[in-house]
Amino acid sequence: MKYKEVNAEDNVTIGMQFVLLGFSDLPNLQGLLSAVFSIIYVIILTGNSLIIIITSLDIALQKPMYFFLQNFSSLEICYVSVTLPRILFNLWTQDRSISVLDCATQMCFFLMFGTAECFLLAVMSYDRYVAICNPLHYPLVMNHKMCVQLAVGSWVSGIPVQIGQTWQIFSLHFCNSNLINHFFCDIPPILKLACGDTSVHEVSVYAVVMLVAAVPFMLILASYSKIISTILRLPTATGRAKAFSTCSSHLLVVVLFFGSGTITYLRPKSNHSAGTDKLLSLFYTIVTPMFNPMIYSLRNKDVMAALRKLLPKR
Repeated sequence: MKYKEVNAEDNVTIGMQFVLLGFSDLPNLQGLLSAVFSIIYVIILTGNSLIIIITSLDIALQKPMYFFLQNFSSLEICYVSVTLPRILFNLWTQDRSISVLDCATQMCFFLMFGTAECFLLAVMSYDRYVAICNPLHYPLVMNHKMCVQLAVGSWVSGIPVQIGQTWQIFSLHFCNSNLINHFFCDIPPILKLACGDTSVHEVSVYAVVMLVAAVPFMLILASYSKIISTILRLPTATGRAKAFSTCSSHLLVVVLFFGSGTITYLRPKSNHSAGTDKLLSLFYTIVTPMFNPMIYSLRNKDVMAALRKLLPKR
């Protein structure tokens, strides 16, 4: 499908249509990409839904760790559903146009859910810190009220910040082009379309990323430095192995999510390339959410035991 490109001389913002180029540079792979992304979306929905069901029904999993895992799985479904359905729609219909309002809405929800994920991962690391480093105080510290407050705080803390950031970005005039060389409305490709100097907005993006991503990441590192120090002092090899097994899955998720996301948003605008941005974005928007249910279930004996209870016995 052909699209009219709005160039610098048109200088329009109100009522204009963006075009998400996505994977249009791979015309012979549209059918394959559609099938692959459809399978991935089903895997993400099924895997995270299973975790939500298992942690809700099994009495043995009524613990703070699984309460946060249940929230994390719910968040993953919301997070992925902001981008993947639009990718599939574009692939199925080959209609890649998106209004400014729809683009802003997608970006805002994507940023809000992404921020919530950063905070929730930090909360989950704090939960493991208290459980391993202060086991006697764990039931008192991580009581039900505290767990609910931490979960709700993770979900809502980023809402005002990201609404403000989205409004700031879409208050710019877009006159360089209307073609977004990405598969969803993300900050770096949108800033490329803005008229004039966007350095102030780039600094604003860096400041927000430091607040909502770097700070939680530093808290996670602090928690895990204490956790690893405590684990190494455990008297038995069995105890050390069990503690490492509990924490390694969470640490793997943290590295995958924060690593790819931080590189994307903290690189200077001049260093951004469409191919690299798409590849990195695939990691933190699709690949990591796809593997999360496997990482948290296959590496967790309690979850696997609860899953076997739900499966019909032969």
